[in-house]
Amino acid sequence: MLIAADKFKGSLTAVEVAEHVTAGLRRAAPGLEVSAVPVADGGDGTVAAALAAGFTRHEARVTGPTGVPVTAIFALRGDGTAVVEMAEASGLQHLPRGVFAPLTATTYGTGELLLAALDAGATSIVFGVGGSATTDGGAGMLAALGARFLDADGEPVAPGGGPLRDLATADLSGLDPRLATTQIVLASDVDNPLTGPKGAPAVYGPQKGASEGDVATLDAALAHYAEVLERAVGPRAAEHALAPGAGAAGGIGYGALVGLDADFRPGIDVMLDVLGFAPALAKATFVITGEGSLDEQTLHGKAPAGVAAAARAAGLDVVAVCGRLQLSQEALTAAGIRRAYALADLEPDPARCMAEAGPLLERAAEQLARDFLV
Repeated sequence: MLIAADKFKGSLTAVEVAEHVTAGLRRAAPGLEVSAVPVADGGDGTVAAALAAGFTRHEARVTGPTGVPVTAIFALRGDGTAVVEMAEASGLQHLPRGVFAPLTATTYGTGELLLAALDAGATSIVFGVGGSATTDGGAGMLAALGARFLDADGEPVAPGGGPLRDLATADLSGLDPRLATTQIVLASDVDNPLTGPKGAPAVYGPQKGASEGDVATLDAALAHYAEVLERAVGPRAAEHALAPGAGAAGGIGYGALVGLDADFRPGIDVMLDVLGFAPALAKATFVITGEGSLDEQTLHGKAPAGVAAAARAAGLDVVAVCGRLQLSQEALTAAGIRRAYALADLEPDPARCMAEAGPLLERAAEQLARDFLV
């Protein structure tokens, strides 16, 4: 049995999910051989998955999204591969509860976190983006890495996406020279462009506290930012603004594509490679995947869909565990998942279901084992 599940957000880490599923399986089949590869898709929990796979934990003190220092972690392997999660530095979890900063939140700390990874010896970086509090197009990140963004008076523009409307000149020549020899992979399940109806401000701004007026301000500011960068680095800046992934994490994808020459890849594909999923899959005869909510988003690049696709290609059966199930059996089958076991079916009260997720997951896994293995 191979358990390759993501976290149950708000309840269990991916490692804890694997532990509880294992415990439940072994109640029904005590001698069962079980292995686990906790997975993530580039969003929050990506570094935790890397640490579970044997990477070394590193900490750095960086600038949070509102300018308040925060402690962020990244993961590094002996071969120089680092996993950096932008949410660690610039994520929503670093905002005061209920207080958003849609126009002024900055990714500066993410740039500092990338510098820390370079200082620790990283020669290739998996850059997971998602869960951001920011919509600054990655300008803050690039500034921390040595770029200069100046207004008409030659002064640095203020932090955040809103002040980019005052941007007059951009200079990327001061970027840390180590970046030129560092392979950076932008890992995301978001394929939105930078601006427009499907761009970062319109689609994700409201989740970060942006009003309708704020969305319009941010969209115009990011469009202006792309125009200034086009003058600075040429046509590729305009091309990248339209590229899939440019709108990821408030446009930090755009900053990574233009300034860091990053390669965009679906987050789950990148992470399965990094976490050693293929060798584990080769030894498996049955696969269990899952995440907190199996819904329409799952089908668009989330971890369970990636795991199921790989397992199906290998000719293996896949079942899923989840907190709540919002997909039809037809949709599950199309995704390569034979059946899903939802904790909400065992405990319909949402608060109790989340609080008791571990024991409930063991019950679900025990039933799974009886249905498929015993």
